[in-house]
Amino acid sequence: MRYHNITKADMLNGEGLRVVLWVSGCSHHCPGCQNAITWDPNDGLIFDDAAKKEIFDELDKDWCSGLTLSGGDPLFLDNRESIAKLVLEVREKFPNKSIWLYTGYTYEDLLRQKEEDKNLNTILNHIDVLLDGRFVLKLANIKLHYVGSSNQCIIDVKKSLECGNKVLYIDNSNVLGEAVDE
Repeated sequence: MRYHNITKADMLNGEGLRVVLWVSGCSHHCPGCQNAITWDPNDGLIFDDAAKKEIFDELDKDWCSGLTLSGGDPLFLDNRESIAKLVLEVREKFPNKSIWLYTGYTYEDLLRQKEEDKNLNTILNHIDVLLDGRFVLKLANIKLHYVGSSNQCIIDVKKSLECGNKVLYIDNSNVLGEAVDE
């Protein structure tokens, strides 16, 4: 897996102050994507032990709320094995830190895929919050919490898997405002 950046003390990509890993690789190619530079899976730096140590050093700080995985798409097929290993290790070493993950896939798509993809199954069983769906420029709204367009959901993964229905972690449906012009 490759990555573009590790952001520290980030407060825009999840609750609290977080460390964010911006991975390379995305097959969705959403028009208007804020981070199109991360689409190429061969671009960026190799995610190695030094990068992992940098993330873990941040997670070890009391003020750090957790890890956010973004990109690109952490669930890009070529990223899933590395993301599964990272999520397992973070969950083991930092059980009280939350793990948020952004993806262009919908939750429903992932549920269909997880039975045949052990890495995806591992990821979904160990993350806390999934921010799902492609960015849709016509549905963009700057007043939404943590997502860019109104079709995207912020899902409590553990509760959703337990009850068999999608449970929102944050409900953006009451956010007022007009879509941003193209």
